[in-house]
Amino acid sequence: MGKVLGIIGEYNPFHNGHLYHLEQSKKITSSNYTVAIMSGNFTERGSTALIDKWSRAESALKCGIDLVIELPVLYATSSAENFADGAIKILNSLKVVDYVSFGAETSDIDILSDIASVLNTEPKQFKTILSSELAKGVSFPKARENALLLYLNNKKYLNVLSSPNNILGIEYLKALKKYKSNIHPISVARFEAGYNDNFYSGNIASATAIRNIVKNGGFNILKKLLPEPSYDILIKNFKQGNIVPDLSVFEKQIIYNLRKMSVSQIAELPDVSEGLEFAIKNAANSCSTLVELLDSIKSKRYTSTRLQRILVYSLLGISKKDMELSKKTVPYVRVLGFNERGKFLVSEIAKANPKLDIVTSVKRFSDSCRNKALASMLDLDVWATDVFSLGFQSCPFSNLDFTKKIVIL
Repeated sequence: MGKVLGIIGEYNPFHNGHLYHLEQSKKITSSNYTVAIMSGNFTERGSTALIDKWSRAESALKCGIDLVIELPVLYATSSAENFADGAIKILNSLKVVDYVSFGAETSDIDILSDIASVLNTEPKQFKTILSSELAKGVSFPKARENALLLYLNNKKYLNVLSSPNNILGIEYLKALKKYKSNIHPISVARFEAGYNDNFYSGNIASATAIRNIVKNGGFNILKKLLPEPSYDILIKNFKQGNIVPDLSVFEKQIIYNLRKMSVSQIAELPDVSEGLEFAIKNAANSCSTLVELLDSIKSKRYTSTRLQRILVYSLLGISKKDMELSKKTVPYVRVLGFNERGKFLVSEIAKANPKLDIVTSVKRFSDSCRNKALASMLDLDVWATDVFSLGFQSCPFSNLDFTKKIVIL
């Protein structure tokens, strides 16, 4: 059937940098089919997607992806480790994927693989160094970066862990090693704009910059930063009032939830540890905006991204128990959209892994699912969509997961 390329991303929104990565990945691998594992309506950095998952799936399909599969919200809103772990579990379960490609600040995959090997095996000496670094009161990502540099003791690893894309790439490689996957990884060096860059150069901008342009109403600039289909879909959503710029849209709901929750309930939110629940509770009781709340609880130990993810968990009702269950579960394959090649790919996946739960109808799967972990995971996906739709400026629809059809091109 030819080679199959896997790509993991948020496409929030799909921009020219994504198109460059997709085209380069196809060229390098000579792949015949491309499947994307894409986040739903909430993201790994602790925020909202700009437009809904079906609109982003349509953008991806019109820009060259053949099959779009949703990454369940439990993984999509998690740390880089669990985000990557969930996405790789899905790609691996398909049993037809030959390559996985990711964008990074380096195309030297051996450097990333060396680091992934240390994180996968966690040698005793590395764990000792990590414990020592954590004792200094810095955040876990910073402590891990310091420990890796001390353990590997080679200048070529300097600055590798300071990039979010390199970190994600390392986590993808770590997950591939963990599951002894036969999927071959490739890295495509990012072209011009970086992950967090707030500027644009030529016709390339980061998704962060593009989202800020949208928030500031600079739509005339977007025409040269997005492929035409992606631009048209974004503008259509804007005109319909279906843009959700960021988490501040749910500011009052989040603060209300945190004020209503007890300290012990806040302690059960993922990523909350070491008494952070008391700081969050005090901040929620005294702050009226998310900016004030985050400023009140941030410290060297807790990154802003981690804190924002905690706010998302409080909004969606995600608990540590939910997150732990996701780590032990091989998720379903929720199909958001496909073209003709993607339709063929779905049939090949079904033949390659007959036991795999392929979800093309949420209602049908929900009615028939006997696996409690998967049923709970799907319930959270449905709830996340219902909450997300409350951010629409137009009429906030509910039950979109039951009424929206698969995007078919």
